[in-house]
Amino acid sequence: MMQRLFHGSANRAALCAAALASLLALAAGPACAADAKGKDTLHSLRHDGRARTYLVHLPPAYDGVKNLPVVLVFHGGGGHGGQMAEMTGFSRKADREGFIAVYPNGTGRWQNRFLTWNAGNCCAYAYENRIDDVGFVRSLIGRLQKDYAVDPRRVYVTGISNGGMMSYRLACELADLVAAAGPVAGAQNIECRPSRPVSLIALHGTADLHVRYTGGPPLRMADARNPRVDRPVSEAVAFWVRHNGCPAGPQTQRKGKVTIETYEGCAEGTAVSLYTLHGEGHTWPGGTKWAFWADAPSREISATDAIWAFFAAHPRRD
Repeated sequence: MMQRLFHGSANRAALCAAALASLLALAAGPACAADAKGKDTLHSLRHDGRARTYLVHLPPAYDGVKNLPVVLVFHGGGGHGGQMAEMTGFSRKADREGFIAVYPNGTGRWQNRFLTWNAGNCCAYAYENRIDDVGFVRSLIGRLQKDYAVDPRRVYVTGISNGGMMSYRLACELADLVAAAGPVAGAQNIECRPSRPVSLIALHGTADLHVRYTGGPPLRMADARNPRVDRPVSEAVAFWVRHNGCPAGPQTQRKGKVTIETYEGCAEGTAVSLYTLHGEGHTWPGGTKWAFWADAPSREISATDAIWAFFAAHPRRD
C-alpha cells in the first residue's frame, strides 16, 4: 500500500523515510533538504504534544515577495504526503500555475506508515485516538503564512477518500481560513456549521465501493472497529448549495462519462460544483492508482486540472 515517500530514487526515499522518523521524534525544522523551488521538502511542527510533518513544494515562480495561493492536499487512509504528490501531480501543476502545494501527513501507530485523518467518524488510528487534525491544520496554515508568502484569500484544501472526508470537515470547521474545498471520493459525515460561505468542488465515481456515491456502509475494506455509514454525495452538495445561498437549479453539462453540475452566483462569490464520474471507482481521476486495493483511474478527466481551475476562479472575498 505504501509507495515512495518522495520522487526520485529508492535510496533517496529511504533516506527521507529515516529523516521523517527522526523528525517525528525531535519535531525539528526542515528535513531532507532546505526549501528549494521545484522540490518537495519535509518540515515539522508540534501540535497538541505531537510532532506533525508536511511536505512543501515551492514553484519556480516563488520569490518570497508576491503572495501565492496554497493548496493543501490530503492523502487517503493508509497513505502519506509523498504518495499523494506522486499520485495527483499537484507539484507539477503548482510549477505550471504558480501556487504552493503542501502535503500534510496524518498520524498512525508506526509514525510514518499507514497514516490516517480524524474526519469525524473515520478513520482508524486518528479517529480512534481523537487526534486534533482540525487544530493541526489551523496551526499549519498559520505556520505557512509565517514562513512563506501566502495569499490568505486563496487557501484551498483537497484530498482523496479519508483525505476527501478531511477536506469536507475543514470546509465546515475552518471556513474562516479556507476559500474552497475539493474532496475526491469522500463523504461529509459530520454536522457541518461553517462560519461563512466556502466554495466546493466534489468529484465522485458512481462505482465507488469504498465510499459509495449514494451513501451507506463501505462494500470493500470496511473497518470492523469503526463500522461507519457514509452520507450520500447529494446530501453534501445540497448542504453547500443551501449554506452558500446558491440559486436553485445547476447548470449541467455532460462530457463523455462525466456529468458536471455547477451552481454559480452564490453568496460572497462562492460556487458549488459536482463532477459525477459514471462507472468510476475509488480513484483520483487522471492520476495513478494510489493503493493496491483501490481502483485504476480512468483518463476521462483530470481531477487535478478540474480542482485547480475551480480553486483559481474562487478566492475568498473579504
